[in-house]
Amino acid sequence: MTLTVLYPERMYPDSTVEEGILGPGVRVVMRDVASVSELDQADCDAADGLMIFRFFVTPEELARFPKLKAVVRMGVGYDRLPREQARKQGVTICNVPDYGTSEVSDHAMALMLALRRGITLHHDLQRASAPWAYVDHPAIQRLSRQRLGIVGIGRMGTAVALRAKAFGMKIAFYDPYVPNGTELALGVERCATLDELLRRSDILTVHTPLSPETRGMIGAAQLALLPENAILVNTARGPIVDLDAVEAALRSGRLAAAGLDVIPVEPPVEPIPPLLKAYRANESWLAGRLIITPHSAFHTPDAWVDIRVKSAETIKAALLGPRPQNVIGPDDF
Repeated sequence: MTLTVLYPERMYPDSTVEEGILGPGVRVVMRDVASVSELDQADCDAADGLMIFRFFVTPEELARFPKLKAVVRMGVGYDRLPREQARKQGVTICNVPDYGTSEVSDHAMALMLALRRGITLHHDLQRASAPWAYVDHPAIQRLSRQRLGIVGIGRMGTAVALRAKAFGMKIAFYDPYVPNGTELALGVERCATLDELLRRSDILTVHTPLSPETRGMIGAAQLALLPENAILVNTARGPIVDLDAVEAALRSGRLAAAGLDVIPVEPPVEPIPPLLKAYRANESWLAGRLIITPHSAFHTPDAWVDIRVKSAETIKAALLGPRPQNVIGPDDF
């Protein structure tokens, strides 16, 4: 029996890599549509496996696949997939958690370093023909005197912690879902509550999945707990952080700077958030204090190869065995 794996988003020029991994018993179908809803019903009827990268899939869209056995989210986050609908249909959801860890953790560190060392500040001022001189600014601090607070100490958070230790930073984290002793294994401090972590974090970096629990987790009340002149970095998911609260904290000086690889709506649409408007207009009060990158923390040629190969290996395990890998349950966050 031949199985069919459907790729609705054409990410690669051909399917030779996928066919080599999946083998002769699997037919690979590549399409190039704007959403799952635009797929021909014949493709949906034939699909045993579905590969999703950028698309958000609604319950109604998933219901179009009568014989679907598995969906692979070609990335780490799985908030794009309707997990309860998958459970009703008996569809296994898997993700690919073991790609991009180096890239995202490096990116988070790069944002911290660029802001804390005043690189973006001096860059913006020199580009504006400022005098050839350094500028004293609250964002610029000695790294070895900083405590880095990590929200979520999974793969990404752990990789960031190890990198930050090399710069002499003190490390603390909040994550109620990792077992006791994680802090001992990593040689870092554990905070019992998010509020405790916030009060102690000169730099706060977010590495938690998006879930009902974490959506809006970092808002005005949380930012107010940070020490003055703190820095915020988010390379996780945009809706975890309230963008308007970040703008207010930057304007008030509670935040010295922020580095955001993700924002709540990507790409941004009208009405454009006030912080993004100020950033695009290069308003003087924000000079050197904000870095925004377009959800590109994962991006290297190597990461794209990993996405391709590991995703194909994951759907193969789900469809052909010996057992599925990286399975996400309906109650996972």
